[in-house]
Amino acid sequence: MEVRESISRKEAKQLDTDELRNEFLIPEIFKPDTITMTYSHVDRIIVGGIKPVGKTLVLSDDFGKGLGVSYFLERREFGLINIGGPAKVTVDGTVYDIDNEQALYISMGSRNVSFASVDPSNPAKLYYNSAPAHCAYPTTKISKDDAVQVAMGDKESCNERTINKFIIPDVLPTCQLTMGLTRLAPGSIWNTMPCHTHDRRMEVYLYFDIDEDNAVFHMMGEPTQTRHILVHNEQAVISPSWSIHSGVGTKAYTFIWGMVGENQVFDDMDHLKISELR
Repeated sequence: MEVRESISRKEAKQLDTDELRNEFLIPEIFKPDTITMTYSHVDRIIVGGIKPVGKTLVLSDDFGKGLGVSYFLERREFGLINIGGPAKVTVDGTVYDIDNEQALYISMGSRNVSFASVDPSNPAKLYYNSAPAHCAYPTTKISKDDAVQVAMGDKESCNERTINKFIIPDVLPTCQLTMGLTRLAPGSIWNTMPCHTHDRRMEVYLYFDIDEDNAVFHMMGEPTQTRHILVHNEQAVISPSWSIHSGVGTKAYTFIWGMVGENQVFDDMDHLKISELR
């Protein structure tokens, strides 16, 4: 498990390109037959990918030792969205079939959790976020039909997109974790512009559906001290609560957003005018 310490807005102003990437970019999410894991001190979120190919992968008790608990989900909740082939996720003996662009919320206290691909030639890619939890809510599978779908933006602003809100209070209860998937329409490249901040929660983005010769410029930093990180396919970026979080691609792309913090209400955002950015 890789550990990332918190970086303040004051420190972030001093970072060069390499330093900024080392602190906030997670360059490799999916590795064959591996559970990758990055622990951020920003709201203690854990981010990673699960790609079972030739074997079943297990969320073993060893993962809990670095957290000071006897097993990983003893004091945590867990959400995942599949962006690969069909998967079978087993939680304490119950098997959940998770197809492409379906989600699973796994309850705090779940002890035996494993992940397998239905077809090794088309392996599952399970992207997950995990957050500290204070009580146990039911393990729940979420399909697109269960998600809250919102169409936003327009062609004129190059930000036409569909937001699929999988893990939010309107769909199921959680302690603090929220997750969703946003897909930009062909010809659109901007997301969340004009941008905003939300001091009550942090956010992590996983960008994907990006061709090899394309990229996304992830915008971050204070509104008057903006920075960018160049992101390629299936890479993730940690966004602290004090930072803006917006992106512009060289072509349309898709991303999964996950948020952790005190507030699960999306209308608490502090919106910014483009003229205010620097």
